[in-house]
Amino acid sequence: MAALRRWFQGEGFLIVEPSALQVSPGNEAHLHAFATELIGPDGARATRYLHTSPEFAMKKLLAAGEEKIAAFAPVYRNRERGPLHAPEFTMIEWYRAGARYETVMKDTLAIVAEAARAAGSETLVWRGRKADPFAPAERVTVADAFRRHAGIDLFAATDRDRLAEDAGRAGIRVAVDDTWSDIFSRILVEKVEPVLGFGRPTLLQEYPVAEAALARVSQRDANVAERFELYACGVELANGFAELTDPAEQRRRLAAEMDEKARVHGERYPIDEDFLSALAEMPEASGVALGLDRLVMLVTGAPRIDLVQWTPVDTGEETI
Repeated sequence: MAALRRWFQGEGFLIVEPSALQVSPGNEAHLHAFATELIGPDGARATRYLHTSPEFAMKKLLAAGEEKIAAFAPVYRNRERGPLHAPEFTMIEWYRAGARYETVMKDTLAIVAEAARAAGSETLVWRGRKADPFAPAERVTVADAFRRHAGIDLFAATDRDRLAEDAGRAGIRVAVDDTWSDIFSRILVEKVEPVLGFGRPTLLQEYPVAEAALARVSQRDANVAERFELYACGVELANGFAELTDPAEQRRRLAAEMDEKARVHGERYPIDEDFLSALAEMPEASGVALGLDRLVMLVTGAPRIDLVQWTPVDTGEETI
């Protein structure tokens, strides 16, 4: 952490500490928050949430005039436990006002290399899989990755039934109530992600617009968004965007995410109106969220996330 803080400071970033207690924890359909109660001096009560990401708070800082900010933020996600998941972990999140998302892609690769140097490691390792943190990254679009690893022409399968048929031929189980996004995610998780980042890191870019709720649509191709994810050893390390700054479009996307959450999980979270107001003042920017714990796992060769956390959350379950 000290080495990465020095890297950010050397690049001119201000390291900020956004509050974890928020009106909305974030509005992704399949992320689950921890709820708590705020009690005022007069006894008035209001629901608040521990954030699943510092994104909304940090974008408010961009709207207030900050230009290069980074946070080493504890974040909280309920219903998450496993070798790569923990209910509390540290996310490094950073934003550059006025920058293209290619710039923050370079940041991401530089941070991975810096972490490896700090750990004295020449190789990223996870459960026998290896990648060179200093090698030039492979860059592949989501459409190319689906074609190469699942045999699916993603942009020919723009309706749910066609994608379901293609997924079935690829050996993916599809339920009758699965949406297009559900099927997309299952193909990604089962066929694509496990083979990315072998030998060198992989930048998976140009996600379908439907899979990038907070990202700007590409000016080159209206079917895709300016979103990327970084993989190494089959492990997702980071998620980055050219940020959406249209409040009306952002409201529509967040409402759609909450409709899906209500359909699948029977609950919804509030939409942060201050966040939407801030977008109207926010400059064009690009940002990235990177899981520090996962990165430390790979540079130290640890097989489980709890082995690199100072005091892992006791969930009463055994992690294998």
